[in-house]
Amino acid sequence: MLQCAILCGGLATRLRPVTETIPKSLIEVRGEPFIAHQLRLLADRGVRDVVLCVGHLGERIEGFVNDGARFGLRVSYSFDGPKLLGTGGAIRKALPILDPKFFVLYGDSYLACDYRAVAEAFIGGHQRGLITIYRNDGAYDRSNVEASDGVITKYDKHSPTPDMRHIDYGLGAFDKSAFAELPPDQVFDLADVYHNLLISGDLAAYEVTERFYEIGSRQGITDLEQYLSETIVR
Repeated sequence: MLQCAILCGGLATRLRPVTETIPKSLIEVRGEPFIAHQLRLLADRGVRDVVLCVGHLGERIEGFVNDGARFGLRVSYSFDGPKLLGTGGAIRKALPILDPKFFVLYGDSYLACDYRAVAEAFIGGHQRGLITIYRNDGAYDRSNVEASDGVITKYDKHSPTPDMRHIDYGLGAFDKSAFAELPPDQVFDLADVYHNLLISGDLAAYEVTERFYEIGSRQGITDLEQYLSETIVR
């Protein structure tokens, strides 16, 4: 199974004032920090090695997760440093401890999909990147992907079109070379990396059917708590 980098360095401004004192990954969801749910899900799906890309209050996340052993994982850390580097820049910073091929997961996403199938699709292809997409039709967030028969024709988070029915699901897979060409310690957005790979014909797509959950908003937290209460007996 691929190693998984999780982007945990954002400021989570939509959840202030809570996130002024705790990082978003440690927001309580169903009685415990969100990242505990996220890491257990990854372990259940076969992931064994995780790199947490942290920034804002990252030491709090490290203090809670430690080496990841209690979640059945090996967890390492990559800190942004004095300035936040954005989602793409954080992955660029973590390259020295990332495998040649790896997953990337947003730190506020709970994605109960088939990770092994996604990994196999990526490894079996020839592109340097893979993006998972979900037929959203604007239901849970603004759709940002045009796709036909599993092929992406347009991806744009900032300028949606009426033909966008799918959404960036939140799980990607990459070859290290997709980030090695970026200048170090500069701010980059992961969406721009996806976009550049798409333009160069280097981005595969994998469509999932399980809806995504996220804690980037209060409604998202409510939806996730309901889902967990229905699917997990603890």
